[in-house]
Amino acid sequence: MTKVLFATCCAALALLSGCKQNNAATAPAAKTAAVAPIGSAKPALWVVKDADTTIYLFGTVHVLKPETKWFEGEVKTAFDASQEAVFELIDDEDPKALGEVMKMAIDPDGPPLSQKLGVKEREAYVKGMKDLGIPHQSMEQFEPWFITVTASLMPVIKEGYDPKKGVDKILIESAKKSGKKLVGLETTLQQIGFFDTLDEKAQIAMLNETIKQLPEGSKIINGMVNSWATGNVNELAKLMNAGMGNQPVIEKRLLTDRNANWAQWIDDRMDKPGTVFLAVGAGHLAGKNSVQDFLKSRKLIAERVKR
Repeated sequence: MTKVLFATCCAALALLSGCKQNNAATAPAAKTAAVAPIGSAKPALWVVKDADTTIYLFGTVHVLKPETKWFEGEVKTAFDASQEAVFELIDDEDPKALGEVMKMAIDPDGPPLSQKLGVKEREAYVKGMKDLGIPHQSMEQFEPWFITVTASLMPVIKEGYDPKKGVDKILIESAKKSGKKLVGLETTLQQIGFFDTLDEKAQIAMLNETIKQLPEGSKIINGMVNSWATGNVNELAKLMNAGMGNQPVIEKRLLTDRNANWAQWIDDRMDKPGTVFLAVGAGHLAGKNSVQDFLKSRKLIAERVKR
C-alpha cells in the first residue's frame, strides 16, 4: 500500500499484536538483511506554555527494537517534571476491549474475503499472504481492514520490532510507577472504529495497496523509525503523511480530524495550571495539518526543544 497507509496501520499494531487470535503476531520471523541498531536516539520534542501551564508534545512510534535508547536527556527531564501524562489511548490491554475488537474484525454473514476481490487482486492477495506465512484460508471471514493491519504487522515483526517496546508502552508504565495522572485522548474501540467504519470498497482498496507494497514494508518501517530517532521531522512527514491527498477520506478520519481534536484538548488544558507530557504518534506532529498547525490557528505556538 502507499507509505501513508502503512504508517497509519502501524498505529493499530500494538493493539492487534496483543490479540491471541491474530495469526500474524505468532507467525515465524523470516531472516532479513541486518540493519544497524539505533543507539541513543534523539526524537523531537516541543513545548507549549504560558504563565502557569506547560505542555510538552512528544511524537511516539508504536514499535521499537529492544536495543533502542531514547528515554533520556530532555525527554526524560520533561516527562519527570510533568504531573500529568496524556496518550492516544491507555486501555489497549483491556481484555473486554480486545474482545470487542475481534468481534468487529469478523464478518460472519458476508462472503469469504477472497471472493470480494477481483481475479488479479485475489491472485496477488493469496500470494502475498503465502509469502507472509499466513494461510489465506484462515483469514477468509475477517474484514478487509483487519487483513490490512495484520499484513502490515508482518514486516515489522520480521525486522525485529516489538510492540511491547513501543514508546507509548514505556511511557505509560513509567507514568504509572511515578503516580502521574493518566489521560487517554481516545479509546481502543474508537481507534479501531476509524478502520472498521470505512465502507467496504475503501477497505478493499486499502488491502490491495497493502499487498502491492509488502515488499517495501521493511524499508518503510526502518525509514520511519530512523527519521523519528534522529528528529528528522521533515523526512518523517514525507514517509508517514505523503500521498494523503490521494486518500482524502482516510486523511480526514485518521489524521486531520484527530489532530484538530487534540489541538482543542491542548487549548482547553492551557486554562488549568500544571505541567503535562502529551505523547501521540509521531506522524501527528509532522507535516501539513499537524497538531502544531492547528495550535497556530488557536494562537498557541509549539516551540521545538533544543536537544
